[in-house]
Amino acid sequence: MMLVIIFGLVTILAALGIYRSLKKVNLLAIAFAGATFLVFGWFTVMTIIYSGYPTAH
Repeated sequence: MMLVIIFGLVTILAALGIYRSLKKVNLLAIAFAGATFLVFGWFTVMTIIYSGYPTAH
């Protein structure tokens, strides 16, 4: 359950990073924040699907 929360927080922070870098038009930051958002967002979704929320034992 803690893993889902951490992945979710990282995904939210990456989304905020995308927003900030779009405002400043920083292409490298957009690329890294976008990749982080996609990867950790996917991990979050798949962890919820596979393990359930709250964790199913």
